[in-house]
Amino acid sequence: MVARPGVEGVSVDVSTRAPSGATTAYVLGDSDALLVDPAGRTDALDGAVEERNVSHLALTHHHRDHTGGVAAYADAYDLTVWARAGREGAFEAATGVEPDRTFREGTVLPAGGGVEVIETPGHAPEHVAFSAESGLVTGDLAVAEGSVVVGAPEGDMRAYVTSLRRVHARNPNVLYPGHGPVVEDPRATCRRLVDHRRQRERRVLAAVDGGAETLAEVVDAAYEKDVSDVRDLAMATARAHLEKLAVEGRVRWDGERARPA
Repeated sequence: MVARPGVEGVSVDVSTRAPSGATTAYVLGDSDALLVDPAGRTDALDGAVEERNVSHLALTHHHRDHTGGVAAYADAYDLTVWARAGREGAFEAATGVEPDRTFREGTVLPAGGGVEVIETPGHAPEHVAFSAESGLVTGDLAVAEGSVVVGAPEGDMRAYVTSLRRVHARNPNVLYPGHGPVVEDPRATCRRLVDHRRQRERRVLAAVDGGAETLAEVVDAAYEKDVSDVRDLAMATARAHLEKLAVEGRVRWDGERARPA
C-alpha cells in the first residue's frame, strides 16, 4: 500500500504480464476523491474508497489488468465515471460501463481538490496520467525497474518516447506507476527508459541493415537474451520499433518484410 499526501495506492492481485503480478489502484484526494485503475474489487480497496469518500472514477488506459473493478465500484458507490473524449466506445467495451463524462488534455477533474489530465499515449492510444498533489499517477508509462511493453499494433513507439519526454519536462516529485514501487526519481527513470528504447532501436536497425527481413528474424538478431517465454511481446515491440523507423525514413517496412532505407 502507498500512502502519501493526497494519494493512496492499493495493490490488487490480478492476471497481468507485469512481474509484480498485481496492479496498483490509486485514490486521489482526501474527500470527493478520484479512484484510478481499479483492477478488481478487494476489501482493502473498499476501505480506501470509503475512507476517502470517492465520488469519481477514471482509467489511465483500457488494458484488462487495469479495468476489472470498474463496473463493481461504479455500481456499488454510484461513482461518476470518466473516459477519454473520443474513446467512450472503447471504454465501454473494456469495462461494460457507459461513461458519464469525458476528459481530454488539460481537463481538471472536480475530484480531490482538482486532478489534471496529462496525455501520455504510446503504451496504449488513450493512455493518460493524472496530476496529483504529490506527483503523477502514470499507469503503464513508467516503472521503477525494467521496462514497459510498447507493442504494435496498439502501441506507438514514437508517441511513447514523446510521452516520457513530456513527463521529464514536467519534473514531478514522484511517479505512481500501475505496477511496482513508487518511482522516486522521475527524471532519471524517464531518461533510463528513453535510453533503453534507443538501444533497442539501434539493435533493430542493425538487424535490418544486417539482412534480417521478417519480424522473426529481426527479433532473433535484435535481442541479446533468450526471449522465448515472452516472444509474443518481443515480436510486438520489434514491430513497434520498425513502424517508428519506417515513419522516420530509416528503414522500409511493409508490415511483412523490412529492408534498409
